[in-house]
Amino acid sequence: MTTLTVDVQVACDDPDLPAKTDIQTWIDAAVRQSGRSTGGDIEIAVRIVDAEEIRMLNRQYREQNKATNVLAFPAGEIEGLPDNAGRLLGDIVICASVVSAEAARQGKRQADHWGHILVHGTLHLLGFDHGTDAEAAEMEGLESKILASRKVADPYEPSC
Repeated sequence: MTTLTVDVQVACDDPDLPAKTDIQTWIDAAVRQSGRSTGGDIEIAVRIVDAEEIRMLNRQYREQNKATNVLAFPAGEIEGLPDNAGRLLGDIVICASVVSAEAARQGKRQADHWGHILVHGTLHLLGFDHGTDAEAAEMEGLESKILASRKVADPYEPSC
């Protein structure tokens, strides 16, 4: 049985943050339903930040000088770890104010949008991407399936 450890770091003030247990539940759902083997115990760090910090990271790593909702930093393979050490999948950095603003603008429940962003970031750590139409269709379809399993509407379906 794979053990998932999620380290949640909150580096901003925001009234709409999900509980750490909810963050763990969403990430666990994404890992288990992804269809990708993690090769044993895994660890993921989630850092919740303000717009300034995510803008700096986005500029440094993606050459985009703007705040975004989520960035994912896969760890890759780490040589020399003991066999019983958990595998670090990577870091997910989420901007609380961007997620809140998006949810309000899109008419979504805060909790549902947080779930979507957590699933999206986790799938990136598992190797999914949306750089091509085919990749986007696969990733978005999986996101929708995972969200539906938790009774959240498809974020890619246009609302009425």
